[in-house]
Amino acid sequence: MERVYVSSSNIRSIGYDAESLTLEIEFNSGAVYQYQGVPQAEYDVLMNAGSKGTYFNANIKNQFQCVKL
Repeated sequence: MERVYVSSSNIRSIGYDAESLTLEIEFNSGAVYQYQGVPQAEYDVLMNAGSKGTYFNANIKNQFQCVKL
């Protein structure tokens, strides 16, 4: 999945596949996780959030099933 680099103290890049509703997050540590069942609207809000890390922690982490790649 293609990811775009973002400005964040915790997140390096973010990718999204609208067909499978899969959100892919690469953290600055190098770890990559895929979150399943994430609606397009949730991705859009994340990408426009002033603090992507804060939004991720409040609205995505522990809210969607994830797999570490």
